Amino acid sequence: MIPLSLGRIAEIVGGKAEGDKSVTVTAPAVLDSRQAEPGGLFVAFVGEHADGHDYAEQAGRAGAVAVLGSRPTPLPTVVVEDTRTALQTLAAHVVDRLRDGLTVIGVTGSQGKTGTKDLLTAVVSCAAPTVATVGSLNNELGVPLTMLRARAATRFLVLEMGARHVGDIAELTGLVAPDIAVVLNVGVAHLGEFGSRAAIANAKGELVQGLVPGGTAVLNADDPRVAAMRALTDGPVLTFGRAEHSDVRALDLALDRLGRPSCTLRTAAASAHVALPLIGAHQALNAAAAAAAALAAGVPFALAAAGLATVSLSPWRMERRDLACGAMLLNDSYNANPDSTRAALDALAAIEGGRRIAVLGTMLELGDDSEAEHRAVGAYAAARADVVAVVGDAARPIADGAGERSVVLADNDAAVDWLRGHLAADDVVLVKASRGACLDEVAAALT
Repeated sequence: MIPLSLGRIAEIVGGKAEGDKSVTVTAPAVLDSRQAEPGGLFVAFVGEHADGHDYAEQAGRAGAVAVLGSRPTPLPTVVVEDTRTALQTLAAHVVDRLRDGLTVIGVTGSQGKTGTKDLLTAVVSCAAPTVATVGSLNNELGVPLTMLRARAATRFLVLEMGARHVGDIAELTGLVAPDIAVVLNVGVAHLGEFGSRAAIANAKGELVQGLVPGGTAVLNADDPRVAAMRALTDGPVLTFGRAEHSDVRALDLALDRLGRPSCTLRTAAASAHVALPLIGAHQALNAAAAAAAALAAGVPFALAAAGLATVSLSPWRMERRDLACGAMLLNDSYNANPDSTRAALDALAAIEGGRRIAVLGTMLELGDDSEAEHRAVGAYAAARADVVAVVGDAARPIADGAGERSVVLADNDAAVDWLRGHLAADDVVLVKASRGACLDEVAAALT
């Protein structure tokens, strides 16, 4: 964060400074008092089960020098009526101060946002100092927190932007209009919230509509709903995909024995062979998206291709671990929807080894299609795994779809017990479900 005194922060957000107004914030803003850094700002919210203001002293012991909240605390505090609005206002001010030397890249899509954000971050970081979304902090709080990590030396700001409702991304682009908008796909994630795939497309299209004048849209040529977003902008458009007319094409896809993809990325002017240190064929298309966005940002193609080979994904996204029993764990437990689950199952099937075991939990927010989507995923899993272990009653339709290859486990503890009793050397086990199922607990118990 750029250095700002408590008094100046109060002026920016229209709040009242309580305590030493000369105290200067020099480190990032955080919502978790345990994550505070020396010189940082602790942002206190009153939640349903806890009041962040009560943790101000803990944040101070961790290094925070000030608080942004709705009432005074033992630390110097900017008191405001609405903490969320104040946080967003402060973030918008900071990025506006830095805008002349900063390229802002927004990334959205129904699946693959975080992986593509990680790939893109690896690429542009090779060219210049970069700040990017940590994990999947992609909402109305996570985006401004990321924006506040930008400093005078930052040249690229990579922002993952998510949505659960039409208007969510428009709110985020209202805080910071991107110079480059990357739209990956339109799937069925959060279908229960949106109501239709057309509404999801409208929501994702808000990123393109929110571009700065003359900004570049980077669109998936293989997804008709995304390709149609070309009509939402008068600015330049770059496309990526496998289609022949794509500006950045992913060709000659191959997988090694661990399911790691390699491909040729080709533009009209150049081509490069890329071997990704990630698991899953779907990552090749994400790499093409990242390369296209990097080209839009002015990063040379050769440097972009080299940067892709250095990527590491955020935790719990196809994270490979070797277990003590000799089995391999693929921890993809951060989140799930039907499309991302199929991609994970394809990755599982591509890995050489013994039995392939898919441990699957519920996929949330699918609305009226939930049971049918779970059944379909179960059938898909049965064609790619030797055993489909279904965790929790809410996920039982997966077992219905998987048939005789399935085993139903009551809860996470039962899943851990079953796996400990059945895993053998050379087995490959995938763990995947929506975040609310907490299957990361299963993965953690195994490791």
